[in-house]
Amino acid sequence: MSKGFPERGSLNLPSVTQEVLEIWERENTFQASIDSRSAEEPYVFYEGPPSANGMPGIHHVMGRSIKDIFCRYATLKGKRVDRKAGWDTHGLPVELGVEKELGITKEDIGSKISVEEYNNACRKAVMKYTGVWNDLTKKMGYWVDMESPYVTYENKYIETVWWLLAELYKKNLIYKGYTIQPYSPMAGTGLSSHELNQPGTYRDVMDTTVVAQFRANEESKTKVLDMCGRSDLDDLTVDFLAWTTTPWTLPSNTALTIGLKIDYVVVRTKNRYTDSDGLVILADNLLEKLFTNGPDHEIVGRCKGSDLVGMKYMQLIEWATPMENPEEAFRIISGDFVTTEDGTGIVHTAPTFGADDAMVAKAAGVPPMLVDDGTGHGVPLVDMQGRLREGYGPFAGRFVKNEYYKEGEAPEKSVDVEIAIDLKTRGLAFKVEKYSHSYPHCWRTDKPILYLPLDSWFIKATAAKGRMTDLNKTINWKPESTGTGRFGKWLENLNDWNLSRSRFWGIPIPIWRTEDGSEEVCIGSVEELAKRCADAADAGLMDSNPLENFKAGDMSKENYEFFDLHKHVVDEIVLVASDGSPMKRELDLIDVWFDSGSMPYAQWHYPFENKDKVDMEGAYPADFIAEGVDQTRGWFYTLHAISTMIFDKVAYKNVISNGLVLDKNGVKMSKRLGNAIDPFSTLEKYGPDATRWYMISNAQPWDNLKFDLDGIGEVTRKFFGTLYNTYNFFALYANIDGLTGKEEQIPLTERPKLTDGFFLECTPLLKRLITLIKN
Repeated sequence: MSKGFPERGSLNLPSVTQEVLEIWERENTFQASIDSRSAEEPYVFYEGPPSANGMPGIHHVMGRSIKDIFCRYATLKGKRVDRKAGWDTHGLPVELGVEKELGITKEDIGSKISVEEYNNACRKAVMKYTGVWNDLTKKMGYWVDMESPYVTYENKYIETVWWLLAELYKKNLIYKGYTIQPYSPMAGTGLSSHELNQPGTYRDVMDTTVVAQFRANEESKTKVLDMCGRSDLDDLTVDFLAWTTTPWTLPSNTALTIGLKIDYVVVRTKNRYTDSDGLVILADNLLEKLFTNGPDHEIVGRCKGSDLVGMKYMQLIEWATPMENPEEAFRIISGDFVTTEDGTGIVHTAPTFGADDAMVAKAAGVPPMLVDDGTGHGVPLVDMQGRLREGYGPFAGRFVKNEYYKEGEAPEKSVDVEIAIDLKTRGLAFKVEKYSHSYPHCWRTDKPILYLPLDSWFIKATAAKGRMTDLNKTINWKPESTGTGRFGKWLENLNDWNLSRSRFWGIPIPIWRTEDGSEEVCIGSVEELAKRCADAADAGLMDSNPLENFKAGDMSKENYEFFDLHKHVVDEIVLVASDGSPMKRELDLIDVWFDSGSMPYAQWHYPFENKDKVDMEGAYPADFIAEGVDQTRGWFYTLHAISTMIFDKVAYKNVISNGLVLDKNGVKMSKRLGNAIDPFSTLEKYGPDATRWYMISNAQPWDNLKFDLDGIGEVTRKFFGTLYNTYNFFALYANIDGLTGKEEQIPLTERPKLTDGFFLECTPLLKRLITLIKN
């Protein structure tokens, strides 16, 4: 006689998991849960795209468990929840991995290896671990469509991204500018402000700092002595004191900036390194701080910052001369940003390496320290690899940061130390010391960034700052403090979005320009590009139209796969301007974060396909998204920015910003520290049910979780063991009584009071649980 309720042996969750997974696969349960719901009742969910060129970690199990809970709950409520997986395939993570694998640097691309070969290697490498990711997805029971994912390198996806950029261009929200921007020498590209604000990018470092002495020329010295009324000091030098945490920028100094209303003092003292007597000028409020444990000193005069403006000084380090208007360099100017919180109240100003420096110098007519690159084009004294330019100074060819050298190759003395020693020897260093301060690092290379003048394309995000802020207030953030605090404050202090990336593997900026910049066009579709290619071929600017065989309106796979929209192809396309002159593509790629922020539309190839699906809110905006807190200024921001600027609406209505998964001691997991947890071995040993339950029950989703494998074992025994034993107890006696589970149901009104009491007790709990999920 068969038993109605199978009796199980000891608890083995991995075995149960395997049974369930086989049933799901055999019955296509996930797809059935979607197909059985009406398309008129959508619940829109976005899957943030991971990069498949790296292995998944235990934190991915956490993030996907949170996503799965809400999507399954919506399904149980009768909603149709399409869950399209996606792959983030462009950008630095891929490129740097390929360079390491091939044993090359960015400078080798185009010489040792062609751009086409390099991009093909990236295309191959980026999907390296898709099988591993698919395996994890299946084993942890995460329901998402892995059969037809969106892939950011595919032409259809790129076409939608181009359409979005063209829409921004039409709204005059894209412009080109030459400004000081954060730059990663090790990655070889500029960075956007949101990349610079990823968690962990600012780190405390110990640097050599210098309070340098900028010597007044004879005319300015006379003015200072006249202000002091001390003609008896005529035989002393007069130096302006300025502090810097980046001595490598001192050879590029062209001005000193003061505050007009700040009180300054003229102090007689001795140089602590040469014992020479002289006068120094600094802010009165910083006098005590600068002379603590310092040489004897005497105040011999006082003045306002306005009295110093226009005074001139001798060049501190004479390695080069500004290309343009050198006679306007090396003088005192004013700036609103000067304070007396630290330093000396006088700011060393190198316009080629600081945004504030460039702004005040330009306003005052002070030239930057640019030198001729041999073609008449001005370049900074530091090149794009982070090295002092050849032919200028005794340390030419040296990296300005020792962190840029390969392991074991860094010199004992950094450029900062060498410059400090030189200034001390010449009596032009008032104080040299080690100083701990926070300094930005590249989010992908972990190396210090530099601020360099870059010719970049920008999205004018500041124009939509107010609207982004207003729309953000309508989003349900969990925790709320992330939306009002971390994200809200970010929007309030928003900068324009640096779109340009001087790399090779990514989506090209679809802007073609004439050489003089008098005419340009932003391409918004393959059809438009094909038509313009035909015009260019007819004008004799290209031998043939590479998109001649493209059939407008044909959305078939074949029509979209015979060409490639990546750099090595589109850079060869020359378009024709209205006057017949050639237009060439701007060489930069777009910020990879724009790729991921475009996914609500690009995953459906909008507006070329599925237009109604997006426009009628069947696929946009999202009812729910969830990613780690590190995406606050990443994916969360780019989704919000693009949606606001183009569609004037939110990209998502509800968002969970989940915390980090740390080790049991609260330390961030990493392979280097040896504290990373392998998700596969964890699932194999404990099963996904216990692992997922442990993760979501031991901390609020938005709090950091201290992950302890022993905790999963405890959950298995106490929670799942109790459930399992309860079932076995029931099965044993149900089978004895011959129950099969197919008996006629007893109406609720006729059930024993014990059952009624049980449901009465459970109802408030169930209601509370449902309320929590809804909120």
